[in-house]
Amino acid sequence: MKRLYYLTQNIDSADSISSDLHARGVNDWRFHIISKNESGLYNHHLHSANVFYRTDIIRYGERGAIIGSSIGLFIGLWLYFNGYANLAAAMALVVGFAFFGAWAGGLGGISQENYKLRRFHDDISRGLYLIMVDVRAKDVNTIRFVMAEQHPEAVLQALDNNTFNNPFAWQKAP
Repeated sequence: MKRLYYLTQNIDSADSISSDLHARGVNDWRFHIISKNESGLYNHHLHSANVFYRTDIIRYGERGAIIGSSIGLFIGLWLYFNGYANLAAAMALVVGFAFFGAWAGGLGGISQENYKLRRFHDDISRGLYLIMVDVRAKDVNTIRFVMAEQHPEAVLQALDNNTFNNPFAWQKAP
């Protein structure tokens, strides 16, 4: 999958883009809009990006799970090799620490803007609409052509080669 990021000036344009992309087979699961005007998106029945797209909850949760399971593995192995726990108890520690790490990381990530969206922060704050379209690699040129022909007001800002979050991507805040 590839993700195309478009910025447009107004909600009517976003609504028209939504209709045209739906006609081309792009469903709501592959189409997300981020705006500071959430009520406008709701009133126009547009698919707003959810908390998983807006925040770093997933990335921080993954990072916390990896760190927690590593700590749990270290403690579990130490307890096992020193005779304080059997193998099942040691593995239970790994799983428990992984869950705790994911929970703690997610709590930290929910307060952070998604690292892939930080470059659009100022544009969204100014009232622009960020449209994210996830398409198969073979359909990228078709969607780009449709957008250029039918919606020249929407400017392609970026093309992301993957739609997953890298738990170890470190980027500076804007």
